[in-house]
Amino acid sequence: MRSKLSQFSYNLPKNLIAQYPAPDRADSRLMVIHRDTGKIEHKVFKDLLEYMNEDDVVVLNNTKVFPARMYGRKEKTGAKIEVFLLRELNKSVRLWDVLVDPARKIRVGNKLYFFDKNGKEILVAEVVDNTTSRGRTIRFLHDGDDASFQAILKTLGQMPLPKYITRNNEASDEDRYQTIYAKEIGAVAAPTAGLHMSRELYKMLQIKGVELTEITLHVGLGTFRTIDVEDLSKHKMEAEYYRIDESTAEIVNKAKKANKNVLAVGTTSMRALESSVTASQMLKPAEGWSNLFIFPPYDFRIANRLVTNFHLPKSSLLILASAFAGHEILQDAYELAIKEKYRFYSYGDAMLIL
Repeated sequence: MRSKLSQFSYNLPKNLIAQYPAPDRADSRLMVIHRDTGKIEHKVFKDLLEYMNEDDVVVLNNTKVFPARMYGRKEKTGAKIEVFLLRELNKSVRLWDVLVDPARKIRVGNKLYFFDKNGKEILVAEVVDNTTSRGRTIRFLHDGDDASFQAILKTLGQMPLPKYITRNNEASDEDRYQTIYAKEIGAVAAPTAGLHMSRELYKMLQIKGVELTEITLHVGLGTFRTIDVEDLSKHKMEAEYYRIDESTAEIVNKAKKANKNVLAVGTTSMRALESSVTASQMLKPAEGWSNLFIFPPYDFRIANRLVTNFHLPKSSLLILASAFAGHEILQDAYELAIKEKYRFYSYGDAMLIL
């Protein structure tokens, strides 16, 4: 039976969209779902420790968000333009794939000017191509070395909080919109399930004998792109870079062979794991680009547990979580989460699917 997009819709009161994270990372609420019985428990994230045993494995996505949202001024008119950096296409000529807003004002040949807090011009970019309705290729005109260019981007850029967080960026977002283990720069959005992991909980898991290991998947905007087909088999995901090293593959495979639990923290970790599976259903080291779109029915091969946030209706993230938990179980869980006033989306609460 084919999965339909309309099956993954629900109505969320706006007051349940989290505008700030919990004061302490691991104090977020945690809904625990038992797939075998349908039982649901209400915990806090630090209680994750109760559900993990010695030699179990936790897989974390160590991607790091870069300050991708910038604001410039269009030449002549001075109109304010948002420039959202997606990926660097050519380092030597500083060519970038970006989104611009409002897009109708930005044409090939236009120049965009960027200023520091004191109003001094510090960077200029030229639009060299149209890629989509909002997509542009731009070339930054900067004569310095790469270190000075990256420093300017860091000065100009803001943490790319999702638009449903309606407040302005605050200094705390620089820390709280990154996981504590973020190290590989390349994401334009945080792997939000990992935002709940505190240093204390990380250490407690290690003390208990749980193995924590890392993969990299650079979250792109394609993960959040609106799905515009009713038949999910026709949806195409945009490719995202991922890497699984040999040590992670060995750790995961050792756990699988010993019938230990493998917990994927986040849909991004799950997608990376499922993108590199051997014929014998084991994890293999890999580096490349994944456009894997997971939707029901789907046979998960690597992880048997998932931590994830509460996601937007009709999103690829919600659809993956539904494929893992079971559609009816997840539907009931979301209805209960709304009733119990869980906090939703990037800075919201989490669920653990067992």
